[in-house]
Amino acid sequence: MPKRDACLLRAMTESDLELVLVWRNQERIHLAMYTDHVISRDEHYAWFKRVTDEQKTQHFIFEYDSVPVGVINVVNVDMAANRCAWGFYVGAENLPDGTGSAMGFVALEYLVEVLGFRKVIGEVLADNDASLSYHRRLGFVEEGRLVEHVLKGGRYVDVVTFAIFDRDWSRIKDRLAARFFGGE
Repeated sequence: MPKRDACLLRAMTESDLELVLVWRNQERIHLAMYTDHVISRDEHYAWFKRVTDEQKTQHFIFEYDSVPVGVINVVNVDMAANRCAWGFYVGAENLPDGTGSAMGFVALEYLVEVLGFRKVIGEVLADNDASLSYHRRLGFVEEGRLVEHVLKGGRYVDVVTFAIFDRDWSRIKDRLAARFFGGE
């Protein structure tokens, strides 16, 4: 079980890009993304340069025991509606059981309590059972289904939409902390 004080969420920097590119191009990760092609180094660096200047995205590295292990992407930030969407992946392997849940907890805590978002949205490919379960485990509620929304492997697949509201986070946070971090 992860330790809460070993978890850190920090802004992604250019020095993280080589590691993030390796993670992003892992088959288990890119197959779960909207775009599933192998990303070139030039494309990756161009992406980072573009998003660094945008106001509607933020990108974070999740560290466990001072080691980078995953990515949280915050996109479609809408300050007027006080909402955002998120994407994530654990790139490192051989981590303590529950590290992914800890990453989600820390990210939601930051998005809701520090950045003050009222609503966090997740979109999951309908055949990605692990991510569907992950969202539910973190307290997200299914809001709908976008039918034949993304072209993957030559076929259109559905996307399931999820959301968690700040009021729900406040209600379940302590229970999730006990579940993910134990009685620290």
